[in-house]
Amino acid sequence: MDSLGLEILRIAFPAALALAADPIASLIDTAFIGRIGPVELAAVGVSIAIFNQASRITIFPLVSITTSFVAEEDTLGKISPEAAKCEDLEKSRHKNNEMKELTTEDVVPENLEKGSNTSTCKSSSEIASKTENIEVKKGKRHIPSASTALILGSILGLLQAIFLVFGAKTLLRVMGVKHNSPMLKPALKYLTLRSLGAPAVLLSLAMQGIFRGFKDTKTPLYATVAGDLTNIILDPIFIFALRLGVSGAAIAHVLSQYLISVILLWRLMKQVNLLPPNMEDLQFGKFLKNGFLLLARVIAVTFCVTLAASMAARLGSTPMAAFQICLQVWMTSSLLADGLAVAGQAILACAFAEKDYRKVTAAASRVLQMSFVLGVGLAIVVGVGLYFGSGIFSKDASVLHLISIGVPFVAATQPINSIAFVFDGVNFGASDFAYTAYSMVLVAGASIAALFLLYKSNGFIGIWVALTIYMALRCLAGVWRMGTGTGPWRFLRNRSMP
Repeated sequence: MDSLGLEILRIAFPAALALAADPIASLIDTAFIGRIGPVELAAVGVSIAIFNQASRITIFPLVSITTSFVAEEDTLGKISPEAAKCEDLEKSRHKNNEMKELTTEDVVPENLEKGSNTSTCKSSSEIASKTENIEVKKGKRHIPSASTALILGSILGLLQAIFLVFGAKTLLRVMGVKHNSPMLKPALKYLTLRSLGAPAVLLSLAMQGIFRGFKDTKTPLYATVAGDLTNIILDPIFIFALRLGVSGAAIAHVLSQYLISVILLWRLMKQVNLLPPNMEDLQFGKFLKNGFLLLARVIAVTFCVTLAASMAARLGSTPMAAFQICLQVWMTSSLLADGLAVAGQAILACAFAEKDYRKVTAAASRVLQMSFVLGVGLAIVVGVGLYFGSGIFSKDASVLHLISIGVPFVAATQPINSIAFVFDGVNFGASDFAYTAYSMVLVAGASIAALFLLYKSNGFIGIWVALTIYMALRCLAGVWRMGTGTGPWRFLRNRSMP
């Protein structure tokens, strides 16, 4: 509970709640749809897997890059004016020294006489923390990365919507939903309607990346809660009262996403100049260079989960329904660790910009320690909760039996998942995008091979064993990078940055 711990918690707690809010809303969607029937539940599960895959491919690289770049620009923007003031102050002192012909002893501050290396000017980290509110009140911030992120988010959202609407049937077929499957019709309805919300989803996530760069995770939380509460209220109205079924669930979700976008845009316009003075200020080259690296990474990450969902769908509607419930719980609980990842990324990006490597080391160690504690707590809560509460999602005895088989995997992997997700945030904060991309491609290759082998021999259980292997390899990749002191972490080995 020292200053660093409190700073992490101030960022991580609202971020975790915001990240968990949407999966929780999806869980409530799943509970409502599960009341219609197992076929509809399985159909929606396949559609959500497709939509999430497309969204992560398009937005995850953008959000991750935006948070780091905005944090760096915002920090440097606060440091530069103070550095100029310090320089002017030193010049003024030097001039006064010449005029008054003071001795060296009169000029040197008392703390330097005692051998201290401190300066009369405040450190950049103190400047940033104490002047942040003043700078915001003086006027809107000029953050080129923010404008770039919004433009790219809008374009990617429109492209994703067009791709999903016109490619829905083909994508469902690839996922194992055949033309004569009872899942096809409800899955097609849900995916097509939900795709209309893609522009709002991508734009809102891009804005969340900007706010995270400002270390403001409360604003995205408020907006997300408002949108998800709207979704929860509209779900029973559209699904049951208006008898729209899975279409009603999709419509409710889309409306909630547009509400979130409007709230975030309204708040962002008060803080940032969204229109840059000229096009040269935009940083498309910088975004695209690192974006393609993370694009390869996110394809590798999500392909494993999507492939697992596809294999579960091939087992039939009952295994797919059970897998969907377990997967939603698995992802919802695991994403709580992303709150710590967001905090680590924002703090580390600022610390690297300030070249405060002592804080880099301390923050990275602290968030990893917190992630392990969180993972152990989640393992207990998720294991007990899902074992005794699976009846909330379905009344089908066969589905409940398969859920009970998946519970040990969902619960036991929580500590591994938490550490793996936080390592992602730590490496993103260090702008170590290349390593995260290359290592994840190797991890995905090994995991996909395990998935095919174990699926053929063990079916439903084999899928979950393969997903456990996948998360363990992700965790090991993060441990190796920091443990060997390579890349941006070489200062851990050399104690200084070249």
